[in-house]
Amino acid sequence: MPTQHTMGSCCLSGAIATGTTTGTEREIAGLPTYVAEPSDKSKAKTIIFLPDAFGWKLNNIRLLADKYAEAGFTAYVPDVHNGDSLSPSLLTSVEPTLPAKEQMSFLAKTLATLRAGASLGPWLLRHREAVARPVIEAYITNVRTIPGTEKVGVLGFCWGGRYAILAAQKPFSGQNGKGVDAAYTAHPSLCAIPGDFEEVSVPLSVALGEKDSYLGESDVNKIREIMRKKLEGEQGVKCDGEVVVYKDQVHGFALRGDQENEKDKKALDDAAQQGIDWFKKFLA
Repeated sequence: MPTQHTMGSCCLSGAIATGTTTGTEREIAGLPTYVAEPSDKSKAKTIIFLPDAFGWKLNNIRLLADKYAEAGFTAYVPDVHNGDSLSPSLLTSVEPTLPAKEQMSFLAKTLATLRAGASLGPWLLRHREAVARPVIEAYITNVRTIPGTEKVGVLGFCWGGRYAILAAQKPFSGQNGKGVDAAYTAHPSLCAIPGDFEEVSVPLSVALGEKDSYLGESDVNKIREIMRKKLEGEQGVKCDGEVVVYKDQVHGFALRGDQENEKDKKALDDAAQQGIDWFKKFLA
């Protein structure tokens, strides 16, 4: 049976990254966008970042975009929530670290889930697929028309992670056959498994936490099997794919991991490098 995952309290947890960003804010393809550029200003390899529920202004995603720019990509972080991202003040919930999660009582977890539902429910309704997907697809379409743009990748986290998967499916209408050239998703939420992954038609890299509350071992195995079949062309469309599971990491680790914790910091850095290596290979 297909599994449809939702969002919950662990989507409202984690750490806010410290550090000074180096990019600029501009309007790109009709949306306010954080822009991080490589030293040569080349747009040949462009990556669109699809944020989690905390949106384009969260320091974490901007610092990550800066890192991609240092690696030679032009990075765009658009306001796909139209000014309606959740407040970072909600980053106080269930999974800031694995030890904290494991020490919580059943009652504490239940209360955290209820608080998350009160915040997430109305927000998810406002940013349901029927609303969000056309905004994201129009942005991708318009970015491809920017002079100097050659290859386009898409990268998404949590809420944005599913839309990175959807963008990796068969090119959407109105693009004259041009979608994205490669995609990377980290701890996606709201996914339909196996359906969302079965339709993927471009190289897709997936980063998951071993202790993710939403994607358990069974789901991970299903995703691995789908990617294997695509690599071997068993489902009609042959494309590259990989699934990397990070030991002891919880949902949100690749964007909101604790930089003060050595193990979490390493996973955060390794997940960033996973995406950089993937796009270097498939946006070349």
